[in-house]
Amino acid sequence: MYVVEKFAAYAVDSRTRPVPPEALHHAKRAVIDWYAALLPGAVVAPATLLEKALAEDLDRGKATLPLGRKSSTRTAALINGAAAHTVEVDDIFKFGIYHPGAPTISAALPVAQAAGSNGESFLRAVIVGYEISTRIGEAMGRAHYKYWHNTGTIGCFGAAAAAAELYGLDAKRFAHALATTATFAAALQQAFRMDSMSKPMHAGHAAEAGILAAAGAREGVTGSLDVIEGEAGFGVAMSDGPDWDKAVETLGREFHITQMTFKNHACCGHTFAAIDGAQEVQRMLSVKPADIARIKVGSYRAAKEVSGYENPTTPAEARFSLKYVVANALVHGSVRLAAFEPACMEDKVTRDLMKKIEVTIDPELDASFPGQRAARVAIETTDGRKADYLQPARKGDPELPLTDRDLEDKFLELAGPVLGDSAARALVEKLWRLERIATVHELRTVAG
Repeated sequence: MYVVEKFAAYAVDSRTRPVPPEALHHAKRAVIDWYAALLPGAVVAPATLLEKALAEDLDRGKATLPLGRKSSTRTAALINGAAAHTVEVDDIFKFGIYHPGAPTISAALPVAQAAGSNGESFLRAVIVGYEISTRIGEAMGRAHYKYWHNTGTIGCFGAAAAAAELYGLDAKRFAHALATTATFAAALQQAFRMDSMSKPMHAGHAAEAGILAAAGAREGVTGSLDVIEGEAGFGVAMSDGPDWDKAVETLGREFHITQMTFKNHACCGHTFAAIDGAQEVQRMLSVKPADIARIKVGSYRAAKEVSGYENPTTPAEARFSLKYVVANALVHGSVRLAAFEPACMEDKVTRDLMKKIEVTIDPELDASFPGQRAARVAIETTDGRKADYLQPARKGDPELPLTDRDLEDKFLELAGPVLGDSAARALVEKLWRLERIATVHELRTVAG
C-alpha cells in the first residue's frame, strides 16, 4: 500500500470504532481553542479584506463566516483559516512544527455546515484530520521547516482528511484526496521574514485546498498515489528522507490530538519559553524593569531566526520579535492582544528594556528541537544581583498543559470582545457538549 492508502485505510476503519473518550475531549479542547483564535482574527485584516476580495462568493451558500454571513464552503474555509492564524494564538503540534487547528478545523466546519452534520461527526473529522496531518508533519521534520511553513504545507493534509471524512469517502477516494492535496502544498517561510499578511493566508489556502481535493475525489478526480514517497514526491522534494513506516505505525492506537500545545501568549510560539523563563527569573529576583541591567536568552535556532525582529514597527513584526515580547512581558506582566496596540508598541520602558536583551543559540537546546522548546534566561540587575533559569517547556505544552478552566478563560478573554460576554459564554457551553448537538448549525455566532 502507498502511504496515502495507509492513511485512508485508517480513516475508514476508524468509522467502525467508538472514539476514545480522551481523544474526544481533546478534540473539543482543540475546537474551543480554534474559536478563541478565529473570532479576534475575523474582525481584522486579512480576513476583513478577503471578505471584500471574495464578495461574489458571500451572502449565499450553506456555510457561514464567524459572525453569521453566508458563504460558499471553500471561501468560508479560506477566510476562516486566515482569521484563525492571524493573532497568533492557535494551537501547535510541536513535534510537527505545525498549527493544525487553523487549516483543519477551518475546513471541517464549513463542510459540516453544508452537510448539516452533527457534532460527533464534526469531531470525528477533526480527529482524523489531526491524526493524519500531524504524522506527516512529524515525518517531514526539521528539514522541511528550513524553508517551508508547515501550517500551509502540512495543513493541506489536515483539511483534506477532515473534508474527506465528512464527505464519507471510501478508502480509494480518500487516498486520492490526500494524493491530490499534496500537490497543493505550498507556503514559504520567507513570507513572514518581512511584514506581510501572507502567513495567515497560508492556513486559509490550506483549508480551501484540502476541501477542493476532497470534493474532487468525491466526484472521481484522481491523484498520484505515490506522491508522498515517490522519487520526485513530497518527502524527497521538501524534506530529507522521511520515515513513512514510522509515521503510520501508531495510527489508531496513539492520538496526537491529545498532545497539543495551547498558546498562553499572543505571539510566535518560538518565543514562549523565553517569556516564561524571563518572568520566572523576574520573580526570583523581585526586580522591576527599570532595575534590570541586562538579559541573556539562549534558545534553539528557530527561536532566534523566526522571531528575530530587532526593531518591530507593526503588530505582525512585534509578534515575531523575541526581544519585544520578552520585554513586554516583564513590563506589563503578560503578552496578550493589548501588547500589539500602539500604546504598548510605543512604550518607552519596553523599548529601553529591549536594548538590554541579548539572544543567542544554545547548542544543547537547539539539538533538542523540535521535541523540546526550551530557553535559558539570565538577568543581571543594576545593583549586581544575578539569577538564571532553564525553562524546560512552555506553559501550554503537553508537559505544562493549560487546564480546561485555563482554556475556557482564554476563550472568554478573546471571544468576549467580539461576541459580547453572554454570547461567548453560551457558545463555549455548547462547545463543551459538542458531541451531543444535533447539527453544527447550533454553533452559529452573532456579535452581541
